[in-house]
Amino acid sequence: MNVIDKAHELARAIKDSSEVADITSAMRVIEADQESKRMLDNFRQSQIELQQRMMNGEMPPQEEMEKMEKLFEVLNLNLGIRRLFDAERRLSVVIEDVNKIITDSLSQMYGGVQ
Repeated sequence: MNVIDKAHELARAIKDSSEVADITSAMRVIEADQESKRMLDNFRQSQIELQQRMMNGEMPPQEEMEKMEKLFEVLNLNLGIRRLFDAERRLSVVIEDVNKIITDSLSQMYGGVQ
């Protein structure tokens, strides 16, 4: 059994999953609505900037974190964007489950420590 071949097989299975199909479908709906696309793009850009600052050790002020949370809540009122966020969350769970399966399978190498 070639591990790399299995990894490619897993990647294809994820790409062909209903979770990825749901994300693709939701993105088509959003991209057809300029206002939704603009709101989502602005949110994603702010999210990336915030994450980069946090990775650099800068903790943003509480009011900035609250602003992002409120913006997320507002975006969730948009049905297309909420559908995308839900689909992304489901894909994230799948990837976390796969990661846990792989990690658990290797835990025996370290004396059962997980």
